[in-house]
Amino acid sequence: MYKVSFKVALPVILAGMFAIVVFIALNPEGLSPSFYVILFLLSVFIFFYGLHVGQSVAQPIEKILKRAVDLSKGDTKARFYLETKDEFGELAQIFNKIADDIENSRNKAENSEKSVNIKVKAKTQDLEEVISALEQKVKNRTIEVERLMKQQGLVTPAEPEETQVTEIPAKPKTRVSKKTSTVVDGDIDATDGQT
Repeated sequence: MYKVSFKVALPVILAGMFAIVVFIALNPEGLSPSFYVILFLLSVFIFFYGLHVGQSVAQPIEKILKRAVDLSKGDTKARFYLETKDEFGELAQIFNKIADDIENSRNKAENSEKSVNIKVKAKTQDLEEVISALEQKVKNRTIEVERLMKQQGLVTPAEPEETQVTEIPAKPKTRVSKKTSTVVDGDIDATDGQT
C-alpha cells in the first residue's frame, strides 16, 4: 500500500515545498538565520504531514482490500467497519451490504440444497419400500403358483424348483400354393387341389 500513500503524500509534500520556495523568493534579502531554521522545521513538518495524509488514505483502502480478498476466497463473514462520514465510510457500508447479500444467497442455496436432498432421500425411501413390496408380492405369487402346479401334478415333488414341460402334439406339415387355400383340421382345401 506504499504506492497509494506515496501517490497521495507526494503532491502534499511538493505543494508545501513550493509554498516555502515562493515565500523565500519574494524577499530573500530580508530573511534572518532564525527564519531559515523555522523554514527547515516547516519543511520537515510538511514532509511528515504529507506522509500522514498518505497513510490515512492508504490504510482504509488496505483494510477494505484485505476484506475483499477474504470475501473472494469464500469467507462470507468478512466485514469492513469504518466509523467515518466520508467516502470511505460509504464504501465500507456498501461493501458490508454486498457481503450480506452474498452470505444470504449462499445460505439460501445451501438450505434449498438440503431441502432437495431431504426430498430425494424421502422419494428414494418410498421407492425402495415399493420395490420391496413388489418383490415380496412376486415371491408370494411364485410360491402360490408352485403350490397350484403341485396340486395339478404339473411339478413333481422331487423337483420343486423345476417345472415339468408338457409337449403339445405338432400340427401336420402342409404345403400351400400361391393360390388361396383353407386349412381345416389339418386338411387343406385348396383351389388347385394340392395337399
